[in-house]
Amino acid sequence: MTLFPEATTLQEVIPALLSLGAVAGVLAGLLGVGGGVVIVPILIWIFGSEEWIPQDQLMQFALGTSLATICFTSVSSIRAHQKRGAIRWPIVLQMSPGVIAGTFLGSFVAARLSTGFLATFFAIFLILVSIQMAFGAQPAPQRKIPGWIGVVFSGLVIGVLSALVGIGGGTLTVPFLVWCNTPLRNAIATSSAGGLFIALAGTVGYAWSGWGSSIPLSSGYIYWPAVLGIVPTSLMFAPLGAKLAHTIPVGTLKKIFSGFLLIAGTKILLKTHPELNLLNAKALIEGVWDQVLPQIQSLKARILPQSL
Repeated sequence: MTLFPEATTLQEVIPALLSLGAVAGVLAGLLGVGGGVVIVPILIWIFGSEEWIPQDQLMQFALGTSLATICFTSVSSIRAHQKRGAIRWPIVLQMSPGVIAGTFLGSFVAARLSTGFLATFFAIFLILVSIQMAFGAQPAPQRKIPGWIGVVFSGLVIGVLSALVGIGGGTLTVPFLVWCNTPLRNAIATSSAGGLFIALAGTVGYAWSGWGSSIPLSSGYIYWPAVLGIVPTSLMFAPLGAKLAHTIPVGTLKKIFSGFLLIAGTKILLKTHPELNLLNAKALIEGVWDQVLPQIQSLKARILPQSL
C-alpha cells in the first residue's frame, strides 16, 4: 500500500513536471514565495508510485529533488535583486557558514527519519505558512543584526529546518531579518542569496546521504529527470509572474494561495495519520474552500472584461 495516492502514468509525468515548473515560476515572481512549498507537495504526488520510488524514501526524494531545482531557480532571483542593489552581501556572508552547516546536518538527519515523520513535519510547516500568508504577519523590528555567534547560530537553525522541508529558507530568513531591523525589500533580496547556499548544501547533503540508491538517473536522493523537467519552465515563467504582480491584486491571490496550502498540508497530514479523520478534517477543508471561493470569484470579476 502506498502512503500517498499513486502517481500518474509515465506519459503524464513529463507534462506534470513542466506544468509544476511553470506554476512554481509564476508564483515565485507573483507572490514572492519560494518554489519548495509548491514543488514538494506535487513531487509527493508524482513520486507516490511504488514503481518509481520506495515508499520508505518518498519524502527524502521529494525534499532533495526540490532543493536541487532551487539551485537553478535561485540564480535567476539573485540576478534580479542584484540589479536593484537590494542584496546585503555582508549579512549573506555572515550567515553562510551556519546555513551551510545546518543544511548539511538537516539533510543527514532527514535521511535517517521515516517518511511518515517527515511528511507530518512538512504538513505542519505548510499549514503554518498558509496561516502566515493569509494574515500577512511579519515580526515587528526589535533589534539589530546579532554578533557573529548569533548570526551563525541563526543560520544553523534556518539551514536545518530548510533541509527538513525542502525549501530555500525564505519563509524563515525574511522574518528573522525583518526582526533584526532589515527593510523588507532588502530582507527578501538577501534571503534569495542565502537560498542559493541552502540549495547547494542541501543538494550535496541529500545526494551524499542517499548515495548508493538503486533508482535510475538519480544521485542519492536527487531525481534528475524531475529536476530537468521543472527548472526550464520555472525559469521561463518567473518573469511573467513578476509582470503580473503589477496588474493583479496580489493580496487577494495570497489569500487564495494560502487556502490551497492549508488544504494541501491538511491532506498530507490526513494521508499520514488517517486517525485524524476523527477530528472531522473534511469539514475543515470544506470550510476553507467556502472562504477561498468568494476570493476566486472576486478576482475573476476584476481580471475578466465585464462583457464576459
